[in-house]
Amino acid sequence: MNKLFGLVFIFCSVLSSVAAFSQGSQPAPPTTSPAQQTKATIEGLVRDVACPVQNPEATAIHLSMKCLRACARKGSPLVILTKEGELYFPISAQMPDDGQRNRLRPFLGKYVRATGAVYERKGTHAIMIEQMEELKDVPLKIEDQ
Repeated sequence: MNKLFGLVFIFCSVLSSVAAFSQGSQPAPPTTSPAQQTKATIEGLVRDVACPVQNPEATAIHLSMKCLRACARKGSPLVILTKEGELYFPISAQMPDDGQRNRLRPFLGKYVRATGAVYERKGTHAIMIEQMEELKDVPLKIEDQ
């Protein structure tokens, strides 16, 4: 009797799996923490990403234009570096993402205010820029103009 019950249980389990598969049910997606998104305004320097990551002297108000331009010409990604040292990568609203390099290029070496959806994931920051303007009243220490 116990063997018969076991066989019936296995048979029912297989049937329910086949029924679920034939109805196109999908397995549950993996559990990952989604990126946190809020609308915000950030202020910072538009620059290449390499220098502030490798050189602690490069800040949002202290920069070498010669280095910044050379890195940008070579294709280094452009970011917004805040006074607090946070790097914001610009992203688009489209998927797949269409680069924001051309949008940031006119602001290279300038201090800006950018507004848009801000995303954070495990310490990485991104901004989907809706509006951006140069802040001309922020004093910058620029070398090698």
